Amino acid sequence: MIKKLDKCNICPHNCMVNRNEGKIGRCKCNNKIKIALASIHQYEEPCLSEENGSGTIFFSNCNLNCIYCQNYEISQLGKGKEIDIEDLANIFIKQQEKNVNNINLVTPTMYAYQIIEAIKIARKNGLRIPIVYNTNGYENIETIKALDGYIDIYLPDLKYYSGELSQKYSEVKNYFEIASEAIKEMCKQVGKSEFNDNGIMQKGIIIRHLVLPNHIQNTKHVLKWIKENLPEDTYVSVMAQYFPTYKAREDNLLNRKLTKKEYKEIEDYLYMLDIENGYIQELGDHEEEYVPNFNGKF
Repeated sequence: MIKKLDKCNICPHNCMVNRNEGKIGRCKCNNKIKIALASIHQYEEPCLSEENGSGTIFFSNCNLNCIYCQNYEISQLGKGKEIDIEDLANIFIKQQEKNVNNINLVTPTMYAYQIIEAIKIARKNGLRIPIVYNTNGYENIETIKALDGYIDIYLPDLKYYSGELSQKYSEVKNYFEIASEAIKEMCKQVGKSEFNDNGIMQKGIIIRHLVLPNHIQNTKHVLKWIKENLPEDTYVSVMAQYFPTYKAREDNLLNRKLTKKEYKEIEDYLYMLDIENGYIQELGDHEEEYVPNFNGKF
């Protein structure tokens, strides 16, 4: 039993519910770990998934309510299967046996303390590849500090600069204030990025930002903040893979994909800021292919 779940304040909602007694807060999680898929994923940034792929584990539920979530089946509708800490540790080992580059924990926030225990068990059983913490960015600093020594690579979103947008699209007004401070702590923990001889990241941080249609200024503010407030060698991934799904289909600003003009404006701005380390995507017609089939296999 994880004592921290007696009065849960793992994420910034600070619901203080007793998850060990089956109570649920904003994230809809009790004291069981719930996952929807463990797979080898080829669509992460090249330094994470090239060659052997990334050993992704998709956790169910979420502490945000993004109306455009591409994984809404698991994040908002809760699709998945409940497992215990020992099961999760075994999944880590099974992923490593497939020769993946890393263990990639997707939307892990609500289960952070169970994950720590699973990593301890897995390391005793031979886990040695990097652990990636793939988060929406809405994190309590205390939780990130607790992960120090267990996480090798942080992969946080920085979705919004505007509180108005974060409230409208994810139902949290203080997203930027919370996420920006959490990201600073992540940078402090991992320091300068490290890669193996094949160019696969072993330690570091990559900040992701999904460009939303009709909200180019939000993206520019996010990139400018990264440039002015984080170490110069910070990696940034500016994603063009947005497509309207879930409730965004009904939103008159989000119910279309990005235009070439919009993404080109962001590319130009990125170069103007002289952010050298990072990734951009080609704008195409295959954005839906990035979404896995959440078939419950693991």
